[in-house]
Amino acid sequence: MAHNVVKIDLEDSGAIEAHSKAGDLMKSMLFGGLDGIVTTFAVVAGAGGGGLSVPVVLIMGFSSLVADALSMGVGDALSSKAETEVAARERAREAWEYDNYPEGEVREMVSLYEARGLPHDEAELVVGTMAKHRDFFVDVMMRDELGMEPPDVDAQRYEYVRSGACCFGSFLACGSVPLIGYVAFVPAGWSDDALFMLSCVLTATMLFVLGALKSRFTLLSWYVSGMEVLLVGGSCAAAAYVIGWGVEELLVSLGVSLHEARATSHALSNTTTDLL
Repeated sequence: MAHNVVKIDLEDSGAIEAHSKAGDLMKSMLFGGLDGIVTTFAVVAGAGGGGLSVPVVLIMGFSSLVADALSMGVGDALSSKAETEVAARERAREAWEYDNYPEGEVREMVSLYEARGLPHDEAELVVGTMAKHRDFFVDVMMRDELGMEPPDVDAQRYEYVRSGACCFGSFLACGSVPLIGYVAFVPAGWSDDALFMLSCVLTATMLFVLGALKSRFTLLSWYVSGMEVLLVGGSCAAAAYVIGWGVEELLVSLGVSLHEARATSHALSNTTTDLL
């Protein structure tokens, strides 16, 4: 119905094709969220595996969370901007080649379409028709020859900010999950081990939820997508805990007593308790 424009009025019928634009930000949301969870939990797991105290875990966790969120947001915005600038440069090159040697560009596109299965005569007809319209043909060359989307620098100026802000917000929101248990239950007198286990449960839950949300814009079912992100993120988090435990064991084997290491941790936590 959405394509039958001859027989129906699209606006009156409501048969407009439904394409979600939220999927455009899925990369930034998933990248920022997953990185936020794993990065913060890596701090928690590494500190837990190394036997550090709860105040030290919180200080390291929140300082890392905010700094990394800012870095990820700015990095996402700048990388998106750079990608558009590269595409703009390549489009200018294709336009120059069309203006100075259109015959060569036409032959190049004909060969490309032949390689994709079009007969030679039909490829020449298609390319010859498109080549009559300069800007249209340059955009087609961008997509088919270079595999790049034609840039619109002016229209995409605010996309950089939106993409960066989305990555920053996703990182901050998801990355705070591993620390929630520590903040909420420290006053209740929970043990370090209990707090760490709670952080593990919250982290695993958030990883699964993030994967399930991803399925909203993909072909995977919500539980398969959730398990995919949970397994990948959980493996990274487990590696952080093993590294923290391994460093502690290495220090012990080198003659640094566990009591001295933890005493240093508690001394540091006593000097920074007021900051919390």
